[in-house]
This record gives sequence, structure tokens and C-alpha cells, in this order.
Amino acid sequence: MGAWTEGRREDPVPCREADQGLFEITARDGRGRLGRLHTQHGILETPALLPVINPNIRTIEPREMWDRYGIGALITNSYIIWKHEGLKETATEQGVHALLDFPGVVMTDSGTFQSYIYGDVEVGVEEIVQFQRSIGVDIATMLDVFSRPDMNEEQVAECVRETLKRAPASIQAAGTTMLNGPIQGGLFKHLRTESAQGMGRFDFAVHPIGGIVPVMERHMYKDYAKIMLASLPHLPPNRPVHMFGCGHPMLFPMSIALGADLFDSAAYALFARDGRLLTPWGTQKIQTLTEWPERMPCVAGHTPAEIRSLGKKEMTAHLARYNLEVTLAELDRCKQAIRDGTIWRLAERRSHQHPALREAFLWLSTSPHNAKLDMQFLEEMVLDDRDAARDLDRNAGTWEGAWNWIVDSQETPRKGGEPWGGDDTLVRPHVDAAKKALQSHWKPYGLQAKGSDAVLVAYGSSGPWRERLSDLMVRLQHHCPGLEVMIQTPIGLLPYSLEDLNPFTHVDGPQWLWRRRPNPLLVRQELEHYGMEGRQIILVDLLGDGIQSRAMTALHQAGVLNGVTDSDASEHTLEPDDRMKAKEHLQRRHVADKMVLLLNLEQQWVNNLLEESTCVVNRLGRVKNAMLKDGTHIVSPRLTDGGLSLTDGGAIAVHSARTIPAPSGFTFSSESHVSKGPPWVVVNADAEPFVRQGRNVFHGFIEACDDWISPGKTCLIVNIKGELLGHGVSNGTLADMKSFQKGVAVKTRGGMKQ
Repeated sequence: MGAWTEGRREDPVPCREADQGLFEITARDGRGRLGRLHTQHGILETPALLPVINPNIRTIEPREMWDRYGIGALITNSYIIWKHEGLKETATEQGVHALLDFPGVVMTDSGTFQSYIYGDVEVGVEEIVQFQRSIGVDIATMLDVFSRPDMNEEQVAECVRETLKRAPASIQAAGTTMLNGPIQGGLFKHLRTESAQGMGRFDFAVHPIGGIVPVMERHMYKDYAKIMLASLPHLPPNRPVHMFGCGHPMLFPMSIALGADLFDSAAYALFARDGRLLTPWGTQKIQTLTEWPERMPCVAGHTPAEIRSLGKKEMTAHLARYNLEVTLAELDRCKQAIRDGTIWRLAERRSHQHPALREAFLWLSTSPHNAKLDMQFLEEMVLDDRDAARDLDRNAGTWEGAWNWIVDSQETPRKGGEPWGGDDTLVRPHVDAAKKALQSHWKPYGLQAKGSDAVLVAYGSSGPWRERLSDLMVRLQHHCPGLEVMIQTPIGLLPYSLEDLNPFTHVDGPQWLWRRRPNPLLVRQELEHYGMEGRQIILVDLLGDGIQSRAMTALHQAGVLNGVTDSDASEHTLEPDDRMKAKEHLQRRHVADKMVLLLNLEQQWVNNLLEESTCVVNRLGRVKNAMLKDGTHIVSPRLTDGGLSLTDGGAIAVHSARTIPAPSGFTFSSESHVSKGPPWVVVNADAEPFVRQGRNVFHGFIEACDDWISPGKTCLIVNIKGELLGHGVSNGTLADMKSFQKGVAVKTRGGMKQ
């Protein structure tokens, strides 16, 4: 149980000189992102924890943090160093890295927090930045003005204005040193937004969200979430967001899901001195423990009682290491969740572990957009806590734009199942995004034929439905080609033509979710989204045998099959030619509806393109490839997520369908983008030959793009003349394409060789 004695880790390699200060994204899940911040003391992988080091009180030595725990950056206080003659002399002569014996990234605070605690500091705005620069910090912090929760609106506004006024001089004093530009604004949404917009115009490297410590100390987590949503959407996305003073692991999942990149923590040491342990669900006092909440390496083989028997100093050191290990473990869980596409679900699970955090999560996932959210299925469940959350904020509609900022960054469809989590499932951002996309893009076939005045809603069983319904669908296509068939899923109605689309058909939960009989009133409300509100609704239970017979009988009773001579059409044998024609139509409809939904194409244009097309199917009847009548392979429906992969031939065809001008710059338009085709990404001449070879598109080479681009979306890559160079999958939003200067912007899937 002695001090750390193992070997040293290699010192970091400085980044390329041209990359210093640049930030790039390597993976993302909605607004949650993994990134790399390039500095003179190595490349910092984010999300990252920066332990707070008091130069006078080192509970854990910085070198141990680097060697033992792999921590790449820490934060210390330049004001404390500046005031302490001995520390100041060493830092000035040898540099802050030597003072701390830490080879990684060093960030310094400016004394702003001391001004909050003690009322004032004795250093000037430019002086403290120049001092930080002189001691060789990697990321300095300007002296902003702290806004407290108890301040009135005018006082907070003055803090914001004064901080903005200090920004130009601070940046000039920093020179080439990376500089933090803190965001203030207290609990006032418009002031947080004003601060973010104003500070975002200056050339800062990182944007800390300031003034949140007293909010966290009082467990005001809903206000913490509001501060994030009032600030982050208005900051340049190519700069990391640092939650200043946030170091409790309980807040990591929600913060990271909303876009936080950096955290700093003195809690690991402060809580240890008070005999408290950090956990992802709160804090616990060691005096009450017989067993460890989580068995971490630093206490393996020792009980809480044995640690309590140590002297105060040694016990504090062990608890500090315990807290640091727990904190780093939760950060690793968040990183893996981003890679797995489950960061929101992790935040969802963590929200149940503290009432204030649950309140914040319910506000986040419901209140900001409940005016727009389709709540039809929520009404069938227990909603006491969700109703209470709505009552807590009567002005929820003012946050709808911030919620859309989250939803519009979601990738859909996505691989993997959708674990059922009760009411929370229906308001997950990627589920919300999938529903909105379906409701805005999909349309009924519009064929004026038998059955066009009715909708058959199948329910009662989970997928796959193809094996059970394929023969019924062939008969329905032949007998009543105008009939639309929808499937009731736990998260909404889904057209049968999209019967394998994630997340609708990949919900993993109890069977009663699928067996519930639909409420016709709620079904009719949902059908209004698709322009089918006046149609007759026919419900058919899929559970058990005799599905065809039940369906045909129901259609007869509803009058949909009037004129069909067989009283039970399910026993009627179709002629081979009729069966083949019906099958081919259903296959084309499957491909067409996916092209309309996932490639943002106009329905009639797709139908014309697919006229006389053929499909290659596997042994289970799933469409693998779609071929035009001339044999050109255009798309391949994916088996993993129900998505669609575009081919080179398909890209050429889709490119020719463009009827609007090529994008110019990075301008957002309020006009609808529905049916305008896949977004275009315009690259410069330097990138053109590489894209044609199938190489990825990198940030910094993009001249313009359409405003409806989003992560995971198929896009076309063109030159400034609008000529097709290739196609791929976007790795960002419009703002990302505009601001980032490093990293992959588009993962190219095919290039057009000359």
C-alpha cells in the first residue's frame, strides 16, 4: 500500500506545428463526440478529465497521474503560482511543466474562481494571461467575470459584457498560446446565448462553461442542463467545450451526450479529505461502509475498515486514488458508449440514480419539445413523473430549437437493437429523429385503385414479418393494390415496405409491447402525418396461425374486397404471372420507399427510375440489390439496420436528378429540404483527384455544402462546377463542415474516375 514506484510512461510527442490548437472529431454519437486536441505537449484525446492540482498540496503527484493513470492533461491555478514567490520563481525559470513534474498538457485557471470565493483578485486582465504564457502553459485562461446564481439579470448582464470587453486584450496577450474563452450568463438563457455567440467570434481555442460550480453544489442539475443547451448550440463546434469545475462522474454521461469534451476535478481530493467516495450514482462516506461500492485497483485486497485504520494522510491518499479511478472508469464508459452509439442510453440509465439528475433528464427529453412530440404511446403508460417534469417548466417551448439541435445531429438508421427502457425509449433523440424523418418523407403510394380508401394496421407480433406476411402481401397487391399496410411497432406505425428499418423493428423488450391492441383514435392521429386521416382503418392481429384468413375476412367485412368472387380470398390461388407481377411490385416499392426516405428523393422520380427494374433477393426473400432495366446496380438495402447503400451507378443517377442550384457557402435556409436529394458537398480543386480515387474528404478542403447534411447521411461529393466526384457518408453537420479544419468530413464510399 506504499507510494507509486512502477516505471515511467514515455513523454508525449509534440503535435505538428501547423496543427497546434486544432481540434478534430474521430467518432460521434449525436452530440457526444470523441476528439483530438493538438498541443505542444501531445495530442489530448477527448472527452478528457483534467485533475486539479494545487501546487502547494499534491494529494496525488502529477507524475503518477501521467505514469500510472495515463492522464494526458491537468489543470492548475496560475493565480496561486503568481502570488506564491517560490512557485512563481520556479515556474518562471523552469516552466510550469517542470514545476509540476508533468510532461502532458497543462491548462491553467486565471483566478476567476478565487474572485468568486474571496471577492477580488490582485492581478490585471492582460498581466495574468502574459504570466501564463511566460511559464509555458499549453492552454491559458482569460480573467473573466464570474456570475453567481443569486445575481439579478442586470448584474449577470454586466458580467457577460465585461468578459466580452476583456476578450480582445486577453487574446492579444496570449499570442500563440491557446486560450480559454469562458461562457458566463448565470441562469439566464438569453445571456448564456449572448455570451456564447459573442465569445465564439473571437479566436479562442477552448470554451469553458463557467459559473456552474454553485449550480452543481446545490444539485440544480436541471439548470445545469439548461445552461448547456443555452450555450453549446451557439459555440463554434470546432472548439472543445470544457465544463469548468465539473468533476463528479455522475454528471459525465448527460454532459457528454450534450456535447461536453473536457472536465476538471478537484473532487477526487476534496472528497477524499472528507472521507467520501465518488460513485457514478452519488457519494458515500467510508465510515458507513463494510464493502466497497466499486472495487477499484488501488484498494484491491483491502476492506474499508482497513483503510479507515490508517492515519488521516494515508487514508486520504488512498481515497483520492479510489475517487480518481472511479472517475476515469466512468469516463471510459462514456467513451465506449459513443463508439457503440449508446451515450444517450447511458445518460438515461444514470438519470435514475439521483432525483435531481432524473428531473434534469426528464426536462431534457420531454419538456423542450413536448409541443411537437408525438405522445400517442406515452399515454398508455404511467406518466406521473413525466407530467410532473412538464409542470416544472411552463416555458418549455422556448427550448424547442435547442432540442432540435440535438435531434438533427443524430444518425438514423443505426445498427444494433433498441433496448426498451420504458417511457424514455420514445424520446431518445435518434428515435425522435427517425420518426420525424419518416413522417416528413414517406408518402402513401397514391394509386387510385381498389383499397385506396383503407389502411390495414397489423399488430400483435414482433418482426421479422416478411416470412409470415409475404404471401398475404402478394395477395393484397393483386386484389387491392391501393391498400396501404402499416405495422404497429412500440415506437410508432411503420409502412410494410420499410419493415426492416431500425429502430422501429429492432425494439428489444417484452412481448406485451407488440401484443397491445392499437387504439384506433391514436392510430388515426398518427395516420394524419401521412395524409391518410380519412381512410378506413382495419386492424389485423398477427399472433397465431391463420393470418391470411383473418386479414382477408376483415377486408371483406370492411368492403375493401367487394367484387372479389372468393368469399375467402386467402384460398384463391393466383396465376403465376399475377404472383410474379405482385412480387416485383412489392420489391420495387421496398427499394423506392427507402430511396425516398434515406436519399431524400422525390417519389415520382424514383418510381420512374425504377420502372422495369429488377431486384436480386436472398433465400429469405430480402432484397439484396436493385438493378435498373439496363442492368445498372444502383442501391443495396442493408441487412444490419434496414438502411441503404448507394453504388457508383446509383450516385450518377441521383446526381442527375438535382433540380436546384449547387450550394454556395454554408448558409442555413428555413425552406424545406424534403425531396431535394442527398446533400451535396463541394470540395476544392486540391481535393478533387483524391476524391475521384475514393479517398476520404477532409475538413479544410470543403467550399460549400447543403444545409440538410447530418452525421451518417449519404451525400454526393462534387467540384465547384457541380460535377460528380464521388459519394460517401457525412461525418458532421453544416456547422461542422464550415468550421473544422482537421479530421474526416466525409467517408468516401466511391469515386468517379475520369
